[in-house]
Amino acid sequence: QVQLVESGGGLVQAGGSLRLSCAASRTIFSIYVMGWYRQAPGKQRELVATITDSGSTNYADSVKGRFTISRDNAKNTVYLQMDNLTPEDTAVYYCNRKERATPLGRVYDYWGQGTQVTVSS
Repeated sequence: QVQLVESGGGLVQAGGSLRLSCAASRTIFSIYVMGWYRQAPGKQRELVATITDSGSTNYADSVKGRFTISRDNAKNTVYLQMDNLTPEDTAVYYCNRKERATPLGRVYDYWGQGTQVTVSS
């Protein structure tokens, strides 16, 4: 089992910045994708950004140019730097890790408990 612990959420004014962190308790398999998802009230959970074990990144169109995902392999930690925040970014942000032993092997899927981000206008 892998536990994911998020931190860094909070209340910020529009135009401000926050940095989220997600620390994984351990790494079992080296093939992985870590990412951030968010869920606003009354809406479905959506992808925000992901980063692979090779360092490839992917962003939702709504956050491109404003959010940056990065990782520290030595600390088993992934970060989400969020700049120029808007009220539309208000949501619970969840960390996710998908890992597998081989490229076509079973995917093990882990989620954090979520951290609230609130952006006031």
